[in-house]
Amino acid sequence: MKIQLTLCCLLLTAVCLAQNFEGVIKWSVTTDITDPKLKAQMAEAQKKMNDPATQAQMKEMQERMNDPQFKTMMESNPQMKAQMENALKMMQGGDMNSMMPSGFTLKVKDGNSLTKMEGGMMSGTETLYLKDKNQSYLINRESKTYTVLPHYDEQSKTVNDNVKVTKTSETQKILNYNCTKTIVAVTEGGKSINQIFWTTTEIKNLDFKSLSSQKVGKSTHAMFYNSIEGVPLKTEIVTPEMKMVMQVTEIKKETVASSLFVVPAGFTETKLPGQH
Repeated sequence: MKIQLTLCCLLLTAVCLAQNFEGVIKWSVTTDITDPKLKAQMAEAQKKMNDPATQAQMKEMQERMNDPQFKTMMESNPQMKAQMENALKMMQGGDMNSMMPSGFTLKVKDGNSLTKMEGGMMSGTETLYLKDKNQSYLINRESKTYTVLPHYDEQSKTVNDNVKVTKTSETQKILNYNCTKTIVAVTEGGKSINQIFWTTTEIKNLDFKSLSSQKVGKSTHAMFYNSIEGVPLKTEIVTPEMKMVMQVTEIKKETVASSLFVVPAGFTETKLPGQH
């Protein structure tokens, strides 16, 4: 599932890199587990979570987290505290589906963007992109922490041999915009990942190609964005394990406060696993 979430983040970044657009874009996210083995594992995990004994353990852990001494210890590690509270909340709910995102909201101004995830293990997490620095940050307001997301300057400007882009003549209307279907087939780690983009050229000041110039990671897969015309209003990501669909539900041009597009003062910097 990490691959799908990574691709989702790339898509968010792509949509956000608008030239002159200012406003809010809302997306819905639906996930369907298609692999029988994975589906069975999730069903078993959910069964265990619903077990009275497990729920009792969760209640005991909650009480421990409310203990003054434990609270003091957790205050020294706000990131871990936020992660534990989020995980505990989902586990107490007994619903494995709650671990997957349900949507996200983009706020865009002057080429900067702020993306807030809804639902899932990253609920409430925000991704900030600052155009003047060409830098993205992961922000957790609850734990008052931020992480500088890595990027690499050595990316190739060409599409990898394991990425195939096919533009079709198939069309679909989304939010009254005419969208055309483009299929991107990616082979990664011996697995096939198909991404289907429904894009429109009818929205002014939104540019999908600009992601190709942003250094988002070691992979050159992002280079295929330069081959796609228009703005994606719907994206389908299909792997052997699952299918994820992200679709725009609202595009609203409005004034967005400039104060949103800064790393909050007083927040503590944290590192990603393996990041130095």
